[in-house]
Order: sequence, then structure tokens, then C-alpha cells
Amino acid sequence: MKIIKPSVTLEWITPDALSVIERAGRTCYKSEYKSDADPGTFVRRLIKRGHLSVIEHAVASLRIVCDRGVSHEIVRHRIASYSQESTRFVCYAKDQHGGEIKVIRPSGLDETNPAYITWRVAIEYAETGYMHMIELGENPQLARSVLPTCTATELVMTANFREWRHFIALRCAPAAHPDMRHVAELARDILRHECPVVFGDYIETEEALCEAKNCDVS
Repeated sequence: MKIIKPSVTLEWITPDALSVIERAGRTCYKSEYKSDADPGTFVRRLIKRGHLSVIEHAVASLRIVCDRGVSHEIVRHRIASYSQESTRFVCYAKDQHGGEIKVIRPSGLDETNPAYITWRVAIEYAETGYMHMIELGENPQLARSVLPTCTATELVMTANFREWRHFIALRCAPAAHPDMRHVAELARDILRHECPVVFGDYIETEEALCEAKNCDVS
């Protein structure tokens, strides 16, 4: 068993997104001849007026590593496209996966918490059960039935800018599940860094920016 941290990295974002949004937006008013030297000026006005359908012309794809409980919440956002690691076909007993399962420790459950040992033992039992079922000749889609919710999974989520704003607003809210909120905050900070005009009303954290750049925050 290997404990890893959740992460979010940028896969792709619409090149020159602000110009794409401006050209689409000016089509509505037939004001192409008024194009600003800085398209951000026009895009800010659109957002301020609530004309958010126009920012749907720009999209971003993020690669997310989280536990399967969080991934179930993520894929409830219907206006997005997903490609997710399949436990039906991925066999964690194979050498390419280190012959172990990867899990994400729930937030608030550090090693000083008396419940940590109980959690760890439960995960180790689940891993042992999974590996034994594979040894008995069962396929991964059956063996996966014993995997815990905290099993790590990887997915790519692609959504337009408007849906990303909706995702951030919901999943970064104080009422969101702490583990879901942490992943959403990582996504928020990357998007704000990449396109501050559209996502500049959100606060970025040093942790997320360093993860995006693969640097050390210690």
C-alpha cells in the first residue's frame, strides 16, 4: 500500500483564449471593428454583465489524481468530458503498478489521530484481499469490489470556462466535502494562474501553483 497526495495538473487550455472569447462575443454585437488591443478588457466587461455564455468558447483540460469518493463527486458535473482510470481493466497486482494499491489519506486523519491505525489496518486488509483474489485467478473487475473509497484514481476532465467557474464555485464552498474542496482549490489556482481575467476573482494558493510547476513548497 502506498499513500499519495491528491494533485491537479494542466493538460491543455485554449491557446489565446481571451482573443477567442472576444471574437465570439463581438459577433453578438457586430462590433468586431472595435477589437481592443487587450482582449481582456472586453472579456472582463462580459463577465461583469453576466454574459457568461461567451466564455464557453474556451476550454481547459486538467489531469486530476484523487480518491474514488472525490471522483464520484467530480463526474456529477454533466457539462464536461471525462476519461478515468478503469479498475475493471487495471490490475494493481502487476509489476507496472508496483504490486500494490495507491490510496489517499482523508484530510484530517494524520498519524497523531487515534483512528489512523484503524484506517491503515483496514486498508491493508483490503489490499491483501484484492491481491489474494487476483492470485486465485479472479479478474480485476471482480477483485475491485473489495477496494476502499480512498483508492487513488486518475482522470482527465475537460470543460469550458463557464463550467469550470461553476465547478469552482460549488466545490470550493465551505460546505463542500474537505477532500473535494482541496482538489477543487488546486484546480481553481491553476486556472486562475493560466487565465486570471476569467478566474481572477478566485484566490490562488502557493501549494497549487508549485504542484502545477513541479516545484517544492517546503
